[in-house]
Amino acid sequence: MISHPSRHCTVELQALPSRIGQVRRIVSAQLRYWHMDVLIDRASLGVTELLSNVHRHAQPDKTCTVEIELLLDRLKVSVHDHDPRLPVVADAGPLATCGRGLAMVAAMSESWGVLPDDPGKVVWFTLPAPSAAEPAAWDRRPHLTAAAPDRPRFTEVGDHVAGVHRPEPAPARSAVPG
Repeated sequence: MISHPSRHCTVELQALPSRIGQVRRIVSAQLRYWHMDVLIDRASLGVTELLSNVHRHAQPDKTCTVEIELLLDRLKVSVHDHDPRLPVVADAGPLATCGRGLAMVAAMSESWGVLPDDPGKVVWFTLPAPSAAEPAAWDRRPHLTAAAPDRPRFTEVGDHVAGVHRPEPAPARSAVPG
């Protein structure tokens, strides 16, 4: 089931590897819709790690809900599952092939946490939303304006421009002796 009012999106699923990719695509599409393209990579990475943890560790079942919320100044991504056991950040050794997921979520997010939720728990992270004053990625282009009709479009370059005296250029000098 998918629901997505203007600032909220919820997806219920079984945390199976084939479904994790689908959820990543849903999160990406929702962030594009909200013009938050700059957050897609980190949000996709975070949701992938949290869903992988549900797939690997959650009991008695793999049913979970992914929720993304666009708050005033941040994006919040939450994964609710039915396993009441709280995750622990592992200190994975250099040769370990797993155990770095929550540390990665902590490193790439603004904040993260775990809350008990009857039944189960909620694991969440936040990312800072782009500033409203900052143009969206698709709008970062030069803005061209027409010249005012009473001003010339081009200025001749000479010894004096607009009443400003330009000093004579100094002769070039080399830093190499000789």
